Amino acid sequence: MSHHIVEVVDLRYSYPDSTKALKGLSFRITHGESVAIVGANGAGKSTLLLHLNGYLTPQHGTVRIGDYPLTKETLQEIRRTVGMVFQDPDDQLFMPTVHEDVAFGPLNLGLPADEVESRVKAALERVGASALHNRPPYHLSGGEKRAVAIATVLAMSPDILVMDEPSSNLDPAARRRLINLLKSFQHTKIIATHDLDMVMDLCTRTIVFHRGKIAADGPTEAIFRDEALLEACGLEKIQRLQRCPVCGN
Repeated sequence: MSHHIVEVVDLRYSYPDSTKALKGLSFRITHGESVAIVGANGAGKSTLLLHLNGYLTPQHGTVRIGDYPLTKETLQEIRRTVGMVFQDPDDQLFMPTVHEDVAFGPLNLGLPADEVESRVKAALERVGASALHNRPPYHLSGGEKRAVAIATVLAMSPDILVMDEPSSNLDPAARRRLINLLKSFQHTKIIATHDLDMVMDLCTRTIVFHRGKIAADGPTEAIFRDEALLEACGLEKIQRLQRCPVCGN
């Protein structure tokens, strides 16, 4: 299943103001992995994600999605393979109704009407949002918007799901629903987030970014127990791995 594989080799990227966002990243993610990308603000997480769906193309190095290197010529195929869920759902929801938003992608693939309807129905059911299909997106809560944004991606039937801060601005109940939803997906998942507790629930592997480079890449729990690493990269040890101040356990 090579179409599920993400491979990045010596990826470098600088913004027009000469800020060096990525400084030689290399890693490989294989079929079915759930991988977290963590790091302080400005570490390069979002810049990497924008390369995985072709919103940015490499200035140096390579990004390969399955059998395709990321180039202007392969963008269409790569965007069919990689589904991107942005940090702000309002960046993805722009149609008058939820149904139209979820149908937008499949329609642009040129799929027949009955297939589009089938995909819309299945995607909304998957995220528990069937009752929202006729609602205007701007009337939805933050958690509902997040669910619908995920549905717009699932309707495209991607092999790889990429998410930028999926739990941001969610209340505890909506956050738990999101985690349970993501646990049920069999996709290859790449999640950039500051929510390290969510990472423990979802991702067996974590890649730590620091100032545009990879500081660590390994099993999530081992990385989150490395207090020196976390401190050096501007991260804090999550509460469930901290010792009790009373008993020391």
